[in-house]
Amino acid sequence: MENTSNLNNLDLGSNQGATVPLPSTSAEDYVNDPVLEEQWAMKAFQHAETYFNLLSTIDPRQFRLTRHDDQIYSRFREVFPKLKIDVLDENELKSAEGKQQWRTFCEEFRELVDDYNYGTLVRTDAKGEYSSENTILVVRVQFYAIEIARNREGFNDSIRNTFGTKK
Repeated sequence: MENTSNLNNLDLGSNQGATVPLPSTSAEDYVNDPVLEEQWAMKAFQHAETYFNLLSTIDPRQFRLTRHDDQIYSRFREVFPKLKIDVLDENELKSAEGKQQWRTFCEEFRELVDDYNYGTLVRTDAKGEYSSENTILVVRVQFYAIEIARNREGFNDSIRNTFGTKK
């Protein structure tokens, strides 16, 4: 399948596609080292590319991101019942109140979800592909909550038709 994603436009440096040893511990254990920041960006890029390719080929309503999808989704909708997920509002997510709500939510999954606080890219508009204009950085469990909800609520349905291989 041809990759139609705009992930390459995210400008992650000249090491795209190179095999780079990735950090295996939390980002909190590191100082702002440019090499480490690039490695984190590469890992986030690879995750986003893989996820988008899966969305482009699999019915999102049948797709499971983790073995804890049901728990993540039900808790997400308890805590954020009215959060608009078709087009994310970065200001709402990253406001002082939003950060506190998300921090509390994410910590509930600390022991349950591997790499729950790793930096992960999420599309702001569910109908679009990853691009510099349509991508923000969130933590892994936040990505899971948003994307599981998008899959179950039908906001990712158009991706396969728009970006997938026509048969």
